[in-house]
Amino acid sequence: MAGAPKANAVVGQSGGPTGTINASLAGVIEEVSKRSEIENLYGTIHAVEGIIREDFIDLKSLSVSVLEGVASCPSAALGSSRDKPDEEYCRRIFEVFKKRNIRYFFYIGGNDSANAAHIINVMAAEVGYEMRAFHIPKTIDNDLLVTDHCPGYGTAAKFVACALMGDDLDNRALPGIKVDVIMGRHAGFLAGATALGRQRDDDGPHLIYFPERTVPMDKFVGDVEDVYTKFDRCVVAVSEGICDENGVTWTERLVKEQEKDSHGNIQLSGSGILADFLAGQIRNKLGAMRVRADTLGYMQRSFVGFQSAVDIKEARRCGREAVKCSMAEQSGSIVMKRVGDGEKYAIKYGCTELRNVAGASKTMPDEFINSTDNGVTEAFVNYAMPLTGGLPKTYYLGNNPKV
Repeated sequence: MAGAPKANAVVGQSGGPTGTINASLAGVIEEVSKRSEIENLYGTIHAVEGIIREDFIDLKSLSVSVLEGVASCPSAALGSSRDKPDEEYCRRIFEVFKKRNIRYFFYIGGNDSANAAHIINVMAAEVGYEMRAFHIPKTIDNDLLVTDHCPGYGTAAKFVACALMGDDLDNRALPGIKVDVIMGRHAGFLAGATALGRQRDDDGPHLIYFPERTVPMDKFVGDVEDVYTKFDRCVVAVSEGICDENGVTWTERLVKEQEKDSHGNIQLSGSGILADFLAGQIRNKLGAMRVRADTLGYMQRSFVGFQSAVDIKEARRCGREAVKCSMAEQSGSIVMKRVGDGEKYAIKYGCTELRNVAGASKTMPDEFINSTDNGVTEAFVNYAMPLTGGLPKTYYLGNNPKV
């Protein structure tokens, strides 16, 4: 293959914001600034929407102080989009690329973003236009294929772990039953992370439910009753995508006029309907007096000042690696491979073909979910804990010896 072409580049951010997507953007910017092959770096406002409108900003002109500020800030500094480009949409993008001599495309997002990059890259190859399209992984759901984990997940895991630590302390002080609904349409990695803050044998969440396992209502209420009988209280974490015994999400069963997003998905996080329903089932069937429920919702994605240092570092490195790979490869998706765990946690960076990531997703492996389908295993804790960068210690005096 010939050397990297001298041309322009564009970078965009797609899908749901995260705590570290801007760190990946910063990584792209700082690595591009070292490459003479890339003349201009355009930031597209609101992802693919901005490309077809040619709504760009000059990212090479950012000061170091602004760049560092962006890197440590959650959400998507360029704005995002839920558009899912088809071939015709991508053809319009490709026309802009040809017009502006853009031959490097860096797209930070999930599997749909990888698919968009793949379509554009294939289209360019078909007409003999040299194009180097790279996907930079991002998602709090942690459901992308090939890579060990996804930038953004570690920060969201830290947030939900700490949120449930606080909720559990509150529940100890005024005992009752508490239900928290966590993001995760098809994968339970984020719900599982609520277990990471448990430090005592009776710490909550005492029960965790995942989209990967059906949750019959009789089993759910029975599990809660068993824990409440044992501890006189119960904290429950529930993934928003839990399904009944027929594989239908409980939210879908509850909503008569479903609000759907641009991908045709039922809105699971914008309503507290599932949390209220589960609390009502517990109250009605167990007669418990103090039952409360919360839906954490979008707060899990862009909570300021709560990023995992490990996650920030890895997300930024993924951005840099995408630019480095573009100097030698035609296209690809950046992946991380774990080469050490525990105190020796470490990863290596690599690149896989776009088609290996595009449009597909993974779920929690069986070895991460306990045998009763209502909690995580030690294997999951060992997997997820290093990504949080560490969690605070909590104290409760009520467990101490009496005098």
